[in-house]
Amino acid sequence: MLSNEQIQGDYYRIVLEQPEMAEAASPGQFLYVQIPGLPHRILRRPFSISDVDLVAGSLSIVYKIVGVGSERLARIEPGATVNLIGPRGNGFSALPVEGQSILLGGGYGCAAVFLLAKRAPKPPLVMLGGRSAEDIIMVPEFEALGCEVQIATDDGSRGRQGFVTLLLEQFLLQERGVSRLAACGPLGMLESCGRLCEQYCLEGELSLDSIMCCGMGACFACVVKKKANNEQGWEYVRSCQEGPVFKADEVYWD
Repeated sequence: MLSNEQIQGDYYRIVLEQPEMAEAASPGQFLYVQIPGLPHRILRRPFSISDVDLVAGSLSIVYKIVGVGSERLARIEPGATVNLIGPRGNGFSALPVEGQSILLGGGYGCAAVFLLAKRAPKPPLVMLGGRSAEDIIMVPEFEALGCEVQIATDDGSRGRQGFVTLLLEQFLLQERGVSRLAACGPLGMLESCGRLCEQYCLEGELSLDSIMCCGMGACFACVVKKKANNEQGWEYVRSCQEGPVFKADEVYWD
């Protein structure tokens, strides 16, 4: 581990030196991390790859302290060895050259779309949402890429008050040149994105983070519903294997 620093509030960024994984990583993929010092908690934790530095041979993940595992992760000192599996999963498609691409991030989903913005052929429009100003992260990093950043918070403490999908809907009402939407965040936000993609005939990709156990596709604990040509109209697929990124028009919403 090269560094483990607080970004703001309960949000932290870890930079891990692993040249082979850095070379192989794509936007939207994740690392499956074994938390050191918790031998009684055998399950690894999945973390979206936020950034890659090919020169340094490193990968970054951003996480929020929400429980015992992430609290322990925040106390790990630089120089420690962290056991990783990855990069895992299917990530985002490359953003198109033509038209306007929009990236939506909710909470620490903001970090999951950063590498996609970094590798974009031109700066996308970035919309970030969270419960409060503390949950809006990485704005300077997106702006350094040349991205316009729009913000919405539930309590109105930063940007527009309300859900970030309201910003998206307002933009789609006014603009017709949007070529791609990519989003990562809470399930309710992603469902709204999926329905807006259908309403406006917009090509979209959604990162459906789900609680994972094995992270290797064997246990079927992280399944999500995908449209299928069968009697019920859907089938279960694994977020860790077939996802976590799915095309918006493939996801089945109850």
